[in-house]
Amino acid sequence: MSKILLEVCVDDAQGLAAAVEAGADRIELCSALAVGGLTPSAGLMAFAKPPPTPVYAMIRPRPGDFVFSSEELDVMRRDIDAVRAESLAGVVLGASLSDGRLDERMLTKLAGHAAGLGMTLHRAFDLVPDFEEAMAIAAELGFERILTSGGARSAPEAVDRLAQLVELAAGRLSIMPGSGINPDTIGELLPRLKVTEVHSSCSVGEPANDTRLIEMGFAPQERRRTDAATIRAMKARLGAL
Repeated sequence: MSKILLEVCVDDAQGLAAAVEAGADRIELCSALAVGGLTPSAGLMAFAKPPPTPVYAMIRPRPGDFVFSSEELDVMRRDIDAVRAESLAGVVLGASLSDGRLDERMLTKLAGHAAGLGMTLHRAFDLVPDFEEAMAIAAELGFERILTSGGARSAPEAVDRLAQLVELAAGRLSIMPGSGINPDTIGELLPRLKVTEVHSSCSVGEPANDTRLIEMGFAPQERRRTDAATIRAMKARLGAL
């Protein structure tokens, strides 16, 4: 099996530095990973430039569903402009219709605006009623890869479905398993899946050290922190499979 790349999602400057230092092959730059990742700030995008590691920025203007308005489309276009201005490698996109199908019309506009940047289709894909139809749309629009848990809450719960998606992709684009993947679970997916890349937060939980912050609503009881040692452990596991 050829080398399997590790993409690490981060949502702050410390996480970005840890991912670069520990040897992540690609970084998904976000804010608010606790809600699945939102568009990173302009400041964080600028901080990421120029890294020795390719950085793809999440383009998602708010938490919740992926059914976006025309106003939100305009916001996402401006965020894509910010990604291009900072010379980052790509963007992570997704948009849905109310029935869960991909919003092909909106994705066509977003993909057109992102011309010249790499593109990942995010886990809006996991909500679609027809994976084959959605994959055809993604391939036609020029997405390089689909980040997916196979329609389950976590990728280890859907290994058989992920294997089917890899076969369905037939080399048109990459199927990148994500959600619930860590050094303890990666063996459940590989080598059963013929994939070339995986996605992980490589994070550890840390309790809040100031109860006043929790009481005031400024912090959760536990936060996740990108962990360099976990990234190295994931790289070692991938290299051994």
